[in-house]
Amino acid sequence: MPLSDTAIKNAKPKEKPYKIADEKGMFLLVNPNGSKYFRLKYRVGGTEKTLALGVYPETSLKSARDKRDQAREQLANSIDPGLDRKIKKLGAGQNTFQALALEWYEKKMTIRSESHQKRTMRLLQRDLFPWLGGRPIAEIKAPELLEVLRRIESRNAIETAHRALQTSSQVFRYAVATGRLDTDISQALKGALTSVNSTNFAAMTDPQQAQSLLRAIDEYNGSFVVKCALHLAPMLFVRPGELRNMQWQDVNLGNAEWRYLVTKTQTQHIVPLSTQALAILKNLHPLTGNGKFVFPSARTPNGSRAMSDVALLAALRRMGFGKDEMTVHGFRAMARTILDEVLGFRPDFIEHQLAHSVKDPNGRAYNRTAHLQERVKMMQAWADYLDVLKA
Repeated sequence: MPLSDTAIKNAKPKEKPYKIADEKGMFLLVNPNGSKYFRLKYRVGGTEKTLALGVYPETSLKSARDKRDQAREQLANSIDPGLDRKIKKLGAGQNTFQALALEWYEKKMTIRSESHQKRTMRLLQRDLFPWLGGRPIAEIKAPELLEVLRRIESRNAIETAHRALQTSSQVFRYAVATGRLDTDISQALKGALTSVNSTNFAAMTDPQQAQSLLRAIDEYNGSFVVKCALHLAPMLFVRPGELRNMQWQDVNLGNAEWRYLVTKTQTQHIVPLSTQALAILKNLHPLTGNGKFVFPSARTPNGSRAMSDVALLAALRRMGFGKDEMTVHGFRAMARTILDEVLGFRPDFIEHQLAHSVKDPNGRAYNRTAHLQERVKMMQAWADYLDVLKA
């Protein structure tokens, strides 16, 4: 039932805070001290958020509902009402770096993965806002930005400094595009930071090495959910984050396929499921099928959160494979190499199944269903080969 003034007045405090639902995501939060807050629960980019609508009785039920409807109208126009409120509080008209960064974040980042959003916001709040946030963006000069980046470098966070430069550049370019700035001053800092010693992800690309790894996975005696994920990692060779965040709603056991959005490229992707992969998922479904994620976090038995990003890596280390031998991302290199050099599949089939950007001879990007029948055969042949290799 919707809230009423009588129900709100009669709501008594308890030992712990509790909620009384209204309509359209709004609820009343009653705290142990007797205070009563109107709140709106909503989602942006798959992330659940809460918006404050006022305190009762200063804010009436009608007023709270009006604010709720305004927020829902913003959501319908792809605007995060919470972030929009933060921007207005900061005074977007002042065109400060922080105000424009938050505006850019709202426009560009909410379509990215949740982990990417959190990492970017953490970088802004920790490394950029304290020194640049209150500065009018048009007054920031290249040496000032470089000083901030050098501060990050000084704690030996070279890669973070490069990410901070990249993020700053995106904010400056957004300011240029929206008429708040003439030039992107970050371009003057190319080559100014210490170079990152980039290395490829460690991977076992030799069949004999892969054989020992596959047998070790069979003998793994840790969590059943983690073991299932380890079995599927080489079989499906998707990105580690995509495997961890696999959702039951995206898996069609009847059609033997998994369809999801690749957040890195914002493209739809299809993963054909071999008979071996189907057997693993069907065996796992009674345990996690009532939740959102195929591989839920061990700390959330209801399945509302995905497995930790270190769970599979920790399992590899427990099995005795060091960081210079194998990573979870290395299963992709394993599949790419062996499918090409041992099984002889066409490179474009493999690249497309890896969800890489593949183009036809005319320079056009293939759609998600390109070579699907051939990829179905390839994925079954790959799963069969892994079985033979283990045996």
